[in-house]
Amino acid sequence: MSSTPDIRRAVVIEDDPDIRGLLVRVLVKQGFEVSEADSGLPGVELVRSVKPDLVTLDLNLPDLDGLEVCKLLREFSDAFIVMLTARADELDKLTGLDNGADDYISKPFSPRELQSRINALFRRRQSPAVDTAARSELERATEVQQSLLPKEDVRVEGYDLAGVFRPSRSVGGDFYDWYRTPDGLHLTFADAMGKGMGAALIAATVRAVMRSMGHRQDLDGAFASASQAIATDLDSSNSFVTLFHARLDAASGTVSYVDAGHGLALHVTAGGDVHRLPSGGPPVGAWAGSSWPQSSMDLAPGDSLVVVSDGVLDVFDSVEAFTEAVLTAAHGQDSAQSASDAILALAPAESAEDDVTVVVVRRLLEGAAA
Repeated sequence: MSSTPDIRRAVVIEDDPDIRGLLVRVLVKQGFEVSEADSGLPGVELVRSVKPDLVTLDLNLPDLDGLEVCKLLREFSDAFIVMLTARADELDKLTGLDNGADDYISKPFSPRELQSRINALFRRRQSPAVDTAARSELERATEVQQSLLPKEDVRVEGYDLAGVFRPSRSVGGDFYDWYRTPDGLHLTFADAMGKGMGAALIAATVRAVMRSMGHRQDLDGAFASASQAIATDLDSSNSFVTLFHARLDAASGTVSYVDAGHGLALHVTAGGDVHRLPSGGPPVGAWAGSSWPQSSMDLAPGDSLVVVSDGVLDVFDSVEAFTEAVLTAAHGQDSAQSASDAILALAPAESAEDDVTVVVVRRLLEGAAA
């Protein structure tokens, strides 16, 4: 690549300021020094001067077509080029053309998808020494991540609980944590942006802070305090965390929760319906001054609360397809563990680029035993 081994540089060529800002944030978290342009010709000159390792390139720019920009870049740059398009038919057309791009992503895209694609590109060019060092760090990160998971089985009368976690090859920042309370259960489900040891350490911080707030009765106040405590570490690492934190009152079946940018918690009813719980705000650390409202739902006998990571979502073309697949996998299972295993199987290990985490909290039918 053009830049030194210790510094990776990226150029973002995108006219939409919101998407451009998201791309810059994701790439900075990936360790890139990022420059940006809002149109094609300035982007070409920026690539010429910066000599980046990676270029993200919008197909529809105000001055030049993205394909033309790509051809111009290939005259002098060996950077990886990832093209973005908002139209599925254009994506099909692009993948059939030899235009010099290395990968293609359709909008809207998840930060995790972009991250996974970039990691895959750079793995192609790793030297043996770099690869060995990376493997060593990932092994340590895996150990940290595994240490965050609950060590004990938590039993709540009238409920069946299960959680499964499978790390990806690159190790992300997924974890779940739960513990028994006098009234029922506290559950935290989080995903720290990034890969490797950095994401694992952020996840460890989040777990510790969330546990420290467990004594507080006001859920939304406790979450606000926790987010403030986490903010310094997130700012210094330019990271953010999606968080789903819930408290179960076992006697009533009421689940009080705060969802900060996670959006992948589902209420699966005994009758076979599914409702995705809405996110109540952005990820923690994404925007200063954010707040997150408390919401609640009721688990009737036979209902389940299912929380999954976006490693499962990434397998599907739409949120709707993902939701139906989770319902099919979870409904009718004879235990929370079998439901968790079935959902985990939706994202096969051999093809998954991200961690996959699943938690199922099922309220038993009257008289049933866990």
